[in-house]
Amino acid sequence: MVLTGKQKREFRALGNRLKPEVWIGKEAVSEGSIQTLQNSFHTKELVKVKILENCDVDKKVIARQLGERTGAEIVQIIGKTILLYKPLPEDLS
Repeated sequence: MVLTGKQKREFRALGNRLKPEVWIGKEAVSEGSIQTLQNSFHTKELVKVKILENCDVDKKVIARQLGERTGAEIVQIIGKTILLYKPLPEDLS
């Protein structure tokens, strides 16, 4: 899925009010961070990820890894904050 420019603008506006739910530390993208992100995507379509100062991996690399491993689309990368979008599952039961 590829987001249009209009969709990204709308999601960025919504993302301004979100608080980070996943923090990436010195281990970079770990199984724990992927699992936390997946759990967040079960109830939300937009998730904000914060990269801590002790992480030595480039933010674009981290964003790409998170997107690939969770099936999410990168909406925005600002500073050390990544905003990801993934539609809610069709069947929540």
